[in-house]
Amino acid sequence: MLKVAIILGSTRPGRVGEAVATWVHEVATKKGGADYELVDIKDFNLPLLDEPAPPSMGQYTKPHTKAWAAKIDSFDAFVFVTPEYNHGTSGALKNAIDYLYKEWNNKAAGFVSYGSAGGVRAVEHLRLVMAELQVADVRAQVMLSLHDDFEGFRAFKPRPRHEASVGKLLDQLLPWAGAMKALRGR
Repeated sequence: MLKVAIILGSTRPGRVGEAVATWVHEVATKKGGADYELVDIKDFNLPLLDEPAPPSMGQYTKPHTKAWAAKIDSFDAFVFVTPEYNHGTSGALKNAIDYLYKEWNNKAAGFVSYGSAGGVRAVEHLRLVMAELQVADVRAQVMLSLHDDFEGFRAFKPRPRHEASVGKLLDQLLPWAGAMKALRGR
């Protein structure tokens, strides 16, 4: 069975991303086809890049890096739940991604974004980062508007059509995850 991480990419106090990630996890679990796990980067307490060697060397020295590496290495694919801050992803998510290298390689990724413009620019940024990490990202994307999918910009109330969008994302993600798993097995 494929293992898919739904990565909550915000650590900000009062974040709305937690409700979004929980909803994605519920929709994905209901759809099935893989083992889904919600992974909150906040739980790993990753300071700003404090490893002495570049991640591509795989010489991790800090307990938090080793724990993060083991967690990410255990998955076949990722669904990144990202806010859009100033036309990009959150610094916390970018930092968490930048901690590792080989643990991301030859896996698949999809994106659920939220922001005033649906978070599309954050995902554009993440797609470039994923390419450098040898992660195959899928075209389908879930874009949530702070104006239309959140009551008062805080309470998450997704429009019904978004559940189908999560389904389309997973319909693309899971075959890619399987293909990439076969690639990693060679």
